Amino acid sequence: MKTFFKFILSLISGLAIIAGGYIAYLYLSYHRQPDNLKLTVQNHASQVLKTNTPYKAMTFNIGYAAYPENYSFFMDGGKYSRAFSKISVVNDLAGISKAVKEEDPTIALFQEVDTDGDRSYHVNEVQWLRKQFNDYSNVYAQNYDSAYLFYPFNRPIGKAKSGLVTFAKSKINNSTRYSLPIDTDFNKFMDLDRAISVTHLPVAGGKNLTVINLHLSAFTKNAKVRKAQLKKLFSKMATERQAGNYVMVAGDYNHDILGNSPEVFHTTHKRMNWTHPFPVNQLPTGFRMAKEGLATARIPSVRANGTPYHPGKTYTSLIDGFLVSDNIAIKHVRVKSLGFQNSDHNPEILTFELN
Repeated sequence: MKTFFKFILSLISGLAIIAGGYIAYLYLSYHRQPDNLKLTVQNHASQVLKTNTPYKAMTFNIGYAAYPENYSFFMDGGKYSRAFSKISVVNDLAGISKAVKEEDPTIALFQEVDTDGDRSYHVNEVQWLRKQFNDYSNVYAQNYDSAYLFYPFNRPIGKAKSGLVTFAKSKINNSTRYSLPIDTDFNKFMDLDRAISVTHLPVAGGKNLTVINLHLSAFTKNAKVRKAQLKKLFSKMATERQAGNYVMVAGDYNHDILGNSPEVFHTTHKRMNWTHPFPVNQLPTGFRMAKEGLATARIPSVRANGTPYHPGKTYTSLIDGFLVSDNIAIKHVRVKSLGFQNSDHNPEILTFELN
């Protein structure tokens, strides 16, 4: 009996040392990229945008090409932590690329694009997209570089390096990554780092179109973090507009863009961390959300991942979209219905003109 208790004690001590060592690893390996970081631009187009000319912009959270319609994610109560396979990732990337090429946008903004990740079988998705759209200028901004997350224990999600990619059929003058406020407690390992990229495209007459690509926090329960992220975003929008630029913001806000998505999509009125109403009334002067006709069309931009997608049953909402300054004319906006075949998001497309 004494030997048995010694064994149990040794086992508990060993597990405690392993757990302590892992926690130390998380903290020691944790880092954030610096704020106000100049990004490397790849210019493959020389076009300068013109005023009073229709253009098309597209925003698409590709979910690191791991979320086909029959996938469910463990952090939403589902089964899986990684893509089904490397082949599945490649197939989803092919489907995503096909959907974008069908629209032939002048500007394309992508979120959750992995450069290296256990969850996406180490497929360099930025490189993949660059090959598919090799006539576009582009810039990549890293959102996060997470340590190895040993959760869930049966198949850990592992490490992931992921970010935002902006493509344009025009020259890109420059681009900068700005860090966003995030949780500072242990939750920072779950919701990861966050940033925006601010990219300047030249416009005839000497002005710029400022394109802000974003993916705000999804799983944080801290309302102060959500407000702080929006505050920094709004400040940057106002600064760019005051400089005389055209300003377009696009991406995944992880907020209810319509404000009343539960009524539109006939879902539960209980708000999730990523479906709080977007505070349109707090936008800087001269900005508006492009949402005309979206409620009538009733095409969601995101689905819940607790189960595979079942049309009419799965929780859906609209959390992706465009904010534009008052010198940009909104001609049309719509969500492209893809049935969530290759991502847990549907892309949104904006037709616009620079006044």
